[in-house]
Amino acid sequence: MYTYACLNPISHVGTDKFSRAYRQVESIDEAQAVLVRSTSMLGMELPENLVCVARAGAGVNNIPLDTCAEQGIVVFNTPGANANGVKEMVIAGMLLASRDIVSGIEWVRQNADQDNIGKLAEKQKKKFAGCEIAGKKLGIIGLGAIGVKVANTATHLGMEVYGYDPYISVEAAWNLSRTIKHIENVEDIYRECDYITIHVPLMDSTKNMIDKNAIEMMKDEVVLLNFARDLLVDEAALVEALNEGKVKKYVSDFANPTVAGASNVLITPHLGASTLESEDNCALMAVQEVRDYLENGNIRNSVNYPTCDFGVCTTAGRLAICHKNVVHMINKFTKIIGDMGLNIATMTNKSKGDYAYTVIDVETPLNEEMAGQLRQIKGVLKVRIVK
Repeated sequence: MYTYACLNPISHVGTDKFSRAYRQVESIDEAQAVLVRSTSMLGMELPENLVCVARAGAGVNNIPLDTCAEQGIVVFNTPGANANGVKEMVIAGMLLASRDIVSGIEWVRQNADQDNIGKLAEKQKKKFAGCEIAGKKLGIIGLGAIGVKVANTATHLGMEVYGYDPYISVEAAWNLSRTIKHIENVEDIYRECDYITIHVPLMDSTKNMIDKNAIEMMKDEVVLLNFARDLLVDEAALVEALNEGKVKKYVSDFANPTVAGASNVLITPHLGASTLESEDNCALMAVQEVRDYLENGNIRNSVNYPTCDFGVCTTAGRLAICHKNVVHMINKFTKIIGDMGLNIATMTNKSKGDYAYTVIDVETPLNEEMAGQLRQIKGVLKVRIVK
């Protein structure tokens, strides 16, 4: 029997996919797997029996990745599962920023008691006049699952789209419309585009990437959209640029004291992926990742361990080993397995940074005593008998 805990409400579309071999528990102390959305796991004491954490979403800032890796706990996320929901918010943000729709709606609400509101509206509408986005240049920084969807949709709206991503994946490149202009220098995005939207993860290298220098390179009255992470933008410098008229509008999904209430800023309360469809998709992908790992030892979409798809075990037993990425580990594994009189049918080893993952299929049924000997090897973090 496998056990799992949910630290946040997780859509039943996902949890219904757990078979009868799974039991939900209330405490993380009893769980082999954890499903989480926004709850912070930072500072939590992680029990020995916990083998994986699945974030129903893309960001993993609420999960102690290094601690998990050091304890042999594989952390998954669900890239692309909420991409369409975020894409729609980005497109809506561009339209709201270009036509001053929000101010127009607010004017109507404030003058709702005027008998001649129709005539007044005809006189006032010029105050809210804007521009169309068709024919404008859109720069997209980051061509992952969300960036690609935004790019392709924007082309259908008649925009000239520029994309920047030095690490674009083969899958993303295949999905990208041929009309997208791939830019090799992000500064060209700053200089050329009327609208700029950011879709990169928050890392040390990307924190405050939109700083005062970047803003100074941008066209006058540029519209900047941020539905990724607020810390990607130096918002103090941004507010200054808004007040000076350098930036026309800032559209963000992250409310904080710096930008909330600032002039020419449109802030939504983290609605990017808050759709029923996104929550269902994220939950479904997270459960699929957990099941494949617990039942088969396969790793897909992990942020702290390497991808490893070894299929379904067809031999008598399978060992799944999380360990440090150091020399001679495979030799030590095979020696112990050979000394136990086991014949290895097939095996694979993958690495990612300081950590590695080895899967070994054997032709003899396994027991905990055998796994225990492997756990004694220095650098081995977790050993599981999958079958």
